[in-house]
Amino acid sequence: MTDYSAIEPYAAYFTRSLGAVGADLESYAVLLAKWQVVQNLVSRETLEAVWSRHFADSLQVLSLLQPGDQSFLDIGSGGGFPALPLAIALKGSNRQFTLVEPNGRKVSFLRTVTRELGLLVAVEGRRSDQIDSRETPVPDVITCRALASLPQLCEWMAPFFGPHTRAILHKGREHVEELAETVTRWDFNVVSTASDTDPSGVLLTLTNLSAKTVR
Repeated sequence: MTDYSAIEPYAAYFTRSLGAVGADLESYAVLLAKWQVVQNLVSRETLEAVWSRHFADSLQVLSLLQPGDQSFLDIGSGGGFPALPLAIALKGSNRQFTLVEPNGRKVSFLRTVTRELGLLVAVEGRRSDQIDSRETPVPDVITCRALASLPQLCEWMAPFFGPHTRAILHKGREHVEELAETVTRWDFNVVSTASDTDPSGVLLTLTNLSAKTVR
């Protein structure tokens, strides 16, 4: 039997029981291991520690969500983190997730997990800059994990930002330098929350993102 202790600290935020969420995550882990053989979804070193390194790391976002958050946009979804664990934890709450991933095999994987677990998830098989933000709902929350530097992420996220959009981003020890670089080109408010799973990492919550006016 799988030990759910890694995800138990976040159970208060689940819309279902710990057992139900854990069972879906077990199914996810099986699919991840199966697809990892033909597509590099996560680093080999972390596959053995999927519960702590990937599931718990993703689920810590739950503590930063607000009751009104209904629409989620995940950029560069890769193996599905953090969006799929969040969708699993919030299953049945009618929260909608859109995952953006241009790699065809990864898209197939994400759609397989979504279908087999019955998640309210849409997968866009293209880059974020190929999506017309005027034709998509304004997200309440944008998520992203292990994709690019903060200045580049701001470039990709900005077209989707609305007045109430928040970006919740996993960042490592380089976050201080990245913030210093980002403020030269972008205006935003930021709150930094220490990561539960990475001693040198943080979750950055960005609001009011806009490009600086060129004078």
